[in-house]
Amino acid sequence: MATYKVPNGPKDYPCWQKLQWLTRQDGYLQDCFHKYGDVFTLKVGPDFASYVFIGSPQMVQELFAAGPQQVDSGVEATNNPFLLGEKSLVSLSGKRHRQQRKLLTPCLHEKNVKVYSQTIRELAESMARGWTIDQPIPIYQSLQAIFLDLGNEILLGSKDSQRSQKLRDLLLEIMNPKRPVLRAMSFYLPFLQWGPVNIWANLLREKQQIDDILYAEIREHRENPDPSQIDILSVMIASRYDTGEPMTDLELRDEVITLMAQSPEVAGTSLARAFYWILYYPQVYEKLLQELDSLGDNPDPQEIMKLPYLDAVYKEFMRIYPTAVLTFPRLVKKTLQLGDYQFEPGTIILPSIHAIHHREDIYPQAKEFKPERFLGRDFAPYEYFPFGGGHRRCIGTMLAQLEMKLVLATILSRWHLALDSSMPKPSYKGALLPSANKIRIVMKGKRTPSQVSSKTPDRSFSGVN
Repeated sequence: MATYKVPNGPKDYPCWQKLQWLTRQDGYLQDCFHKYGDVFTLKVGPDFASYVFIGSPQMVQELFAAGPQQVDSGVEATNNPFLLGEKSLVSLSGKRHRQQRKLLTPCLHEKNVKVYSQTIRELAESMARGWTIDQPIPIYQSLQAIFLDLGNEILLGSKDSQRSQKLRDLLLEIMNPKRPVLRAMSFYLPFLQWGPVNIWANLLREKQQIDDILYAEIREHRENPDPSQIDILSVMIASRYDTGEPMTDLELRDEVITLMAQSPEVAGTSLARAFYWILYYPQVYEKLLQELDSLGDNPDPQEIMKLPYLDAVYKEFMRIYPTAVLTFPRLVKKTLQLGDYQFEPGTIILPSIHAIHHREDIYPQAKEFKPERFLGRDFAPYEYFPFGGGHRRCIGTMLAQLEMKLVLATILSRWHLALDSSMPKPSYKGALLPSANKIRIVMKGKRTPSQVSSKTPDRSFSGVN
């Protein structure tokens, strides 16, 4: 008979654990994995509830295999629905989650999102044409803007440019708060919501303005249906549950904002760091350009998506910088055994994507950017899962992949780029540096396919600390 252990963890006061969690989440988790191993407990939930963190591939495999009757996510598992809403797919659980996921999956299926390929490439080119030659470009901020523009175009098909610009500006304000730590703490410490700084009041006002814009878009789409429209909101409005009922305005609002708000932040962060590594390593940059140039001046976007080295580069930067450090939290509903541990109903479990993506036994020299590790090898879905896994895997994975690959390929193939000369060389001290919002690149001019071998970026530093 198996002996079940209770996951170990820090013995610090819960309030100290919570402070560490709010102010240095990534570093704190890495410290704990280093000290306690593949599974540990932190008291960082609401009212200092215990969360169990796991970085064991075997345990993640078993967790992903468990059905929604045994473990599930959603509001009950502490997913915060503040901006996304309680009707968002990430906030739902149980039968309602399964119904909504079944309805939305065709809207975001690979064959349906392909129609946005040309729009993605055109917006990427338009953004880069606005850059100034030989001037440092804050690439993360530029990518945030382009992904929001893509959201307006692909999700809403918005015809009102003034309204689209307002929505873009509001989301940028929410994603780039002036006091990020204080705002994060206000979600967990209610007394901060009524302090003199008015962070919470400003956030509520911005959320209301976003809602006004989204409901105006939904109303116009309903009142003026156009079968030729291919934006995702139009497709959602035309969709029906098995009962024949359409989605409500609230459901539409919550799903649209979920897709629109998450992409600029998570995809923008990953892609900004991808530019850093590609431009840091001339051999990666040159090999990628040679592959892109092999398709000619005006390649079919779907041929770009099939390029093996581009795919390897994409998978490698998504390994190092997944869309989130952790998957959605799982709430145990029925007694669950994972490895040597038994978890009772009510336990919250959080698999760490980052911890598994950086395991040396799966990814030798895991700290280094090596796209070649993905050439000719497929990793198991519990070894590589940048968009989560199991029945809670991100439903927008295909759209995110399409956007990131095509934005990256379009900009690299059209312009000569280099890292800003003042950028530090990469270092690994708990997290890869520099942070995404500090990465700057420089446009050197337009390029043609014949220039690939003679215009790789100069670099005055080498090596990784």
